[in-house]
Amino acid sequence: MSKFRFLALKELSGRKPAERGDRAHGSAIFGDAVFSMEKMRQYLPSEAFKRLENVLAEGTAIDRALANQVAAAMKAWAMERGVTHYTHWFHPLNGATAEKHDAFIDLLPDGRVIETFDGRLLVQQEPDASSFPNGGIRNTFEARGYTAWDPGSPAFINNRTLCIPTVFVAYTGEALDYKTPLLKALSVLDKAAVDVCQYFDKDVKRVIATLGWEQEYFLVDEALYNARPDLKLCGRTLMGHSSAKDQQLEDQYFGAIPARVNAFMEELEHESHRLGIPIKTRHNEVAPNQFECAPIFEEVNLAVDHNQLLMSTMKKVARRHNFRVLLHEKPYKGVNGSGKHNNWSMMTNTGVNLLSPGKNPKSNMQFLVFLVSTIKAVHEHSDLIKASIVSQGNEARLGGDEAPPVIMSVFLGAYLTAMLDELEKKVSDKKMSPDEKTELKLNVGKIPEIMLDNTDRNRTSPFAFTGNRFEFRAVGSSANCSAPMIVLNTAVADQLIRFKQETDTLIEKGTKKDEAIFQVLRKYIIESKPIRFEKNGYSSEWKEEAASRGLSGETNCVPALRAYLSGKSRELLVGNGVLSERELHARFEIKNEIYLKKLQIESRVLGDLALNHIIPTAIVYQNRLLENVAGLKAVMKDYETVAEVQIATIQTISYHIREIQTKVTEMTEARKQANNAYADLVERAEVYTKEVRPYLESIRYHIDKLELLVDDEIWPLPKYRELLFSR
Repeated sequence: MSKFRFLALKELSGRKPAERGDRAHGSAIFGDAVFSMEKMRQYLPSEAFKRLENVLAEGTAIDRALANQVAAAMKAWAMERGVTHYTHWFHPLNGATAEKHDAFIDLLPDGRVIETFDGRLLVQQEPDASSFPNGGIRNTFEARGYTAWDPGSPAFINNRTLCIPTVFVAYTGEALDYKTPLLKALSVLDKAAVDVCQYFDKDVKRVIATLGWEQEYFLVDEALYNARPDLKLCGRTLMGHSSAKDQQLEDQYFGAIPARVNAFMEELEHESHRLGIPIKTRHNEVAPNQFECAPIFEEVNLAVDHNQLLMSTMKKVARRHNFRVLLHEKPYKGVNGSGKHNNWSMMTNTGVNLLSPGKNPKSNMQFLVFLVSTIKAVHEHSDLIKASIVSQGNEARLGGDEAPPVIMSVFLGAYLTAMLDELEKKVSDKKMSPDEKTELKLNVGKIPEIMLDNTDRNRTSPFAFTGNRFEFRAVGSSANCSAPMIVLNTAVADQLIRFKQETDTLIEKGTKKDEAIFQVLRKYIIESKPIRFEKNGYSSEWKEEAASRGLSGETNCVPALRAYLSGKSRELLVGNGVLSERELHARFEIKNEIYLKKLQIESRVLGDLALNHIIPTAIVYQNRLLENVAGLKAVMKDYETVAEVQIATIQTISYHIREIQTKVTEMTEARKQANNAYADLVERAEVYTKEVRPYLESIRYHIDKLELLVDDEIWPLPKYRELLFSR
């Protein structure tokens, strides 16, 4: 056995669950590390707190005097808890989070140091922006960038540092982050949804989008992780023959949680609750060593911040339990990949979930308006919605082993499908008779308030209605939820604006309000029907049917990303003020650049492993066989018959070694040619997809065949049976 693999397995054999310390119940510690509104009430003068409440409710700017008061209160609270530094915490376009720590100190003229933190430092900072992805928004030699406080997401303490959620923009004011356009998208949706709600309830003054993400992930023992360069550098295995047993017995899903994993989960929940992340659910997922956690729904902006914070907290806690967290969408070939289901809805200030049927025909009609408008939005912008979730990792996950297909479709279930079909048939463009109106309203009024059990769930649908929300199942596990949330919320807002315009036009022409609403709904139901699909999304028949409906079946990331540059996407995102033309193009460039670089890294790692680990190991084993054959030849005349298996194995090993060497050389040459011939990153990414990526699979094929032939004692890397079942 290789030295590293032997040491990894030896270290693993001594693993025990971490001792569980006494921990307070979630309610006792929840938000302990968060500067919440309740803590602001305690630390701020009452007059300042009331002004802050009004500012947050109205969405207006905070003046410098109030900012100074908030900063003083925030510093006092943080220093009482041993905090020494503060940072503006933001989401750059590399998908991670970023922070630059500064101490609470300032130098006095006499040389003494005092702790200080004022409104100027709270509201704005200037971190170096030179090394963050920018997509051509600024030159590489221009380093200036600004972070600005987001009061809608509370500050928190992490690693003895006060973390202040912020937006991140360039010197020109253009967004270099996810949060800035997300806040704009949520603002557009708020106004559009309120305007439509006025048809039904004049008390609605605000609508917030809500999000409940479900975070899937794998755990792998740290020792095994350190013995796999592909896991360390790429987040996934680039080689490895499938284990004889993996998930085929379906005995992992919702099974008893292993003791060591449970200890990790308990500490993760403890840390999350202190940070105000309302984690509620934990369970085993489908694949071995795959798990999931999920929170209670929150406002989208806060939910996104909490998911980003959770992912970094997971990694920190996992190391304390000698685990590593794998957030790659497909870390292991042949078993379930990891997603991050985005459960999305809209809530009014009056406490009404707009995607939940009410108790009477009026509220049910409101429900249908928002339901159908969402379906229409997904249909109109399905390509852009797909582009918002495709990535180099998600490309390997979508369409296989429990993940929804990459074809965008909406699942409603039998009950709502029948309801929409009935609306389509009954409502006409002509004036309805009183009897027709009465019958239609009676049918609408029959929609039950609670629909959770009225239809089965469809795991093969990327965008499924699940009773009081839509579940966007295609989002990847490592993704920043902002990307799909920016597109979805803007698309729904845009559709609601159009709905209001079309309905008002009919009303101005003399059509009664209810009849006008029904006529526009019928039009939308007919126009968006191609996106609705109730059957098995995994079937080959669906691919053909989707194409006939005009739905994109593009499975490759780079071509799918071109939807960002379509006229329809520009009209949606630029037209609604969510992104500028340059910001939109920058996101397209950055997504292609990240795809290209990840593929480039995987190609280099695989080439290194193949040439420096796999081929030398195969030759060592081949030499043993050659020695065996030579020994048999020395003592046996018919050695060729006796050594038939050994000779055949030697020949097979030689074949696989030759194929690996040849293909690695060809892959390296294809990479060099692409790098030299194409200066444009997007063009290079397209070439990498066609010319470099296929080698990853073909080289892996031969390595995995060698894994079955070479003596297990000398195979250099931990195998799937060890990675998946060591916990």
